[in-house]
Amino acid sequence: MNADPITFVLAVNKRDVLNANFFASPCLQAPHLYQILLQEGFGSAALAYNDAIDKSINDLIVFCHQDMFFPSSWVAELQSAVQYLESSGRRWGVLGCSGVTQDRRWVGHVYSTGVGFIGSPSVPQEVQTLDEIVLVIRKSSGLRFDEALSHFHLYGSDICLQAAQKSMKSYAISAFCFHNTLQGYLLPQEFYDGCSYMRRKWRGSLPIQTTCVRITRFNVPIYWKRLREVFERHIRRRANKSTRVHDVVSAYQQLSASCRRSCS
Repeated sequence: MNADPITFVLAVNKRDVLNANFFASPCLQAPHLYQILLQEGFGSAALAYNDAIDKSINDLIVFCHQDMFFPSSWVAELQSAVQYLESSGRRWGVLGCSGVTQDRRWVGHVYSTGVGFIGSPSVPQEVQTLDEIVLVIRKSSGLRFDEALSHFHLYGSDICLQAAQKSMKSYAISAFCFHNTLQGYLLPQEFYDGCSYMRRKWRGSLPIQTTCVRITRFNVPIYWKRLREVFERHIRRRANKSTRVHDVVSAYQQLSASCRRSCS
């Protein structure tokens, strides 16, 4: 298999999280030729990522969160998925490790703290939108992030819809990774501002099933979600976030051992 050179792009605001997770990834420990662009000080994901597209020396670009941990097999699994899609003549626009279909079916293969396993091993599965934890594009596709979408929410959904508009499909692939996240139950106002922008921009593509909420013409799912958040915040007084594991390498090793035992 001919391997594409890869550029990794990360919007960074916490170097300790970056070092404890992404830079602890086994796929980065051996000598490699990956270009790694750390985008700091940008006001939105779109600004950070478009700047990185311009800087990328490679065609295949992986945008990921700073709290992602990639096993040693991850790059090979990504390359295998790309080869599978391109050898079968499928015109892909965006790939990711976790996504959702318009009929609310989750696919992909990732472990997320506070959530557990999302998806399972499979061939690439077509989705409407992808989780922003990992997004993969080709620079040559011409895809760029919408800089009118402020902050750091819904840019993955938007670029998947842009790809569809250009007759390119988005796929969740089987490239297992570990998302060592502080899982938030209560979303900030800027997320809902982004939902309003997406509903206006993509009114001809509604409903839009994102990995957080369904965006519809009359916004009923969002109203219900906000009502549940009021209940969580003021009635249950539930903690807004789970806790990251302190040693992601050991956590991944334990997870792998558990999976081997259950499969044996």
